[in-house]
Amino acid sequence: MEKYCLNGEEAVLMAIDIQERLVPSMKYGEKVIQNTNILISIMKKIGAPIIATEQYPKGLGKTVSDVSSNLEGSLTIEKSTFSGFTSEVTSALQGIGRKKIIITGMETHVCVFQTVRDLLSQGYQVFVASDAVCSRTKENYRNGLSLMSEMGAVISNTETLLFDILKQSGTPLFKELSKLIK
Repeated sequence: MEKYCLNGEEAVLMAIDIQERLVPSMKYGEKVIQNTNILISIMKKIGAPIIATEQYPKGLGKTVSDVSSNLEGSLTIEKSTFSGFTSEVTSALQGIGRKKIIITGMETHVCVFQTVRDLLSQGYQVFVASDAVCSRTKENYRNGLSLMSEMGAVISNTETLLFDILKQSGTPLFKELSKLIK
């Protein structure tokens, strides 16, 4: 059951390629932004590290301002590989020392898939927030989620992941999360 348990002190949030020229071609791009921001907000409150990647920002633009404005103090890494598990990310994760990675971003079947595959191959436990990832087509989105599940990633959603981290109601953080998800 350990594979399905998530604690804030073990977790890192990784937001993959939520970029200016990608978002407009994503039917559910705004939902990904909304749920990524909810995750960022709570992860920052608990002091969990956050890493963002940008795929070829000269061509695809920077991380959208609706997300980047919430990433102050977080690490943003430019990349040219589809996988976000670059040497810079590898070094950052080794320095952080946490093994449970929550994933959001674009596109589910390309950069998200390859990042998850590489993280799993290096012994990380990966939690994909299915309502915070997307692809241009529903078929590609479903295929990406299916492949990641088959490889051993936990396919979950924003609320399930955050409520698992919080563990109980009645706390100030629970009240804040409750407002964010309404």
